[in-house]
Amino acid sequence: MSQHFPNYINGEWVESDAKSENRNPADTSDLVGTFSKGTAADVERAADAAQAAFAGWSSMPAPARGNLLYKVAEILEKNLDSLAKEMTREEGKTFPEAKGETMRSINIFRYFGGEGSRAGGMMVPSERPGVFMWAERKPLGVVSQINPWNFPSAIPAWKLAPALVAGNTVLLKPASAAPLSSWRIVEACHEAGVPAGVVNYLAGSGGEVGNGLVDNKHVQAVSFTGSCDVGNGIHERASKRKLRIQLEMGGKNPTIVLADADMATAVGNVINAAMFSTGQKCTATSRVIVEEGIYDEFVGKLVDFAKGLKVGNGLEDGVQIGPAIDEAQLKVDDEYCRIAEQEGATIACGGNILSDGDYAKGYFFEPTVITDANNDMRIAREEVFGPVLTVLKAKDFEHAMELANDTEFGLSASVQTTSVNKVFEFVKGIQAGLVTVNLPSAGVEYQLPFGGSKGSSFGPKEQGPVALDFYTDYKTVYLKY
Repeated sequence: MSQHFPNYINGEWVESDAKSENRNPADTSDLVGTFSKGTAADVERAADAAQAAFAGWSSMPAPARGNLLYKVAEILEKNLDSLAKEMTREEGKTFPEAKGETMRSINIFRYFGGEGSRAGGMMVPSERPGVFMWAERKPLGVVSQINPWNFPSAIPAWKLAPALVAGNTVLLKPASAAPLSSWRIVEACHEAGVPAGVVNYLAGSGGEVGNGLVDNKHVQAVSFTGSCDVGNGIHERASKRKLRIQLEMGGKNPTIVLADADMATAVGNVINAAMFSTGQKCTATSRVIVEEGIYDEFVGKLVDFAKGLKVGNGLEDGVQIGPAIDEAQLKVDDEYCRIAEQEGATIACGGNILSDGDYAKGYFFEPTVITDANNDMRIAREEVFGPVLTVLKAKDFEHAMELANDTEFGLSASVQTTSVNKVFEFVKGIQAGLVTVNLPSAGVEYQLPFGGSKGSSFGPKEQGPVALDFYTDYKTVYLKY
């Protein structure tokens, strides 16, 4: 039986006249729940509550704020399996992936709980006698956080936890396609005793709720993860108000496979990064650039591996690839395969919508490998966000690097090689914010900065200790004694 999930404003669960449905993309007959659709008036009310709560929350000692984050983590961990199952139902990723993501969210809250006792400022000696000087961190105030659907728990966690421990109050908007996982985080904040008004949850449309979260007079900063088009629109809108902005957007991430790479490891890493989570990761490998000496062998093994992947409902044992998030994304996956064919590329495997039998009620697409492509084709330049991988041939390492960097994006990149020299040349020369070596391009940890370069990102990085940089400013003090 489905459940209704209201918005959360000023410590209360708030209903609205309009509601939206959240359905399982693997089985659209499965209604996960209904959600209140927020209005512009709800945004105003939530922002007023957040502004009113800011003084008390920011004056609470940071270790005490951190202790509340520890409690949030404990509540989430008690419900780990049920939360992971809900995530699979609402977003489609496999249950093991959902469980791993939920555990990651728990660890993020614990990590930033500890930051409450660690986060300091600067203390340096003065060149003047009898002067003591320091710079201390201070929170910004009310911050808005606009989240994507592909990591519906981890991304809200890595935005919310540092904002809270730094002393800010938050207006959180979930993605309409997957609002439940972040609702559970807010529910855990409520149960942990986070004061009213400190966290506010506002589901609803981007036009009404999203724009309100940028335009409201109390909002001091906006953190956004999602598409380039929406991110660029937020940048334009927020810049008019001189808000602090943090944008994480698209990628067309390359993995370079050199002739000296361990073949089995390289194939496995590319499949992992390109296909798992249905390719719906901003850090997914969408271009694999293979040195020509091993191109044919690598493509053969890659296609065989892709053909063997099991597609289906992520709650079923053995399923490796779940559905696309919705019908619109399914059409995008299909359209880009047709575009690739029109451009002269070859669909080496996959390339079709799955709609028969067990697939009839969901949005399933075959794991797809595209060959005979070049870097000027749209399939090699534009983000697909599905289980669609384009293979490019490179003459040598230098040519591979040229192809890898020939993109407007710069989020993640990977190299597969046993050459120490090539590893360091790659790390130095690749234009990406995240770099992996003999690992998938997708898959990051919360202890280090996350973010890209070029058209992929804008503003300070997320995650790790530097996450506090976006959510704080400095107050510098000079004291004569």
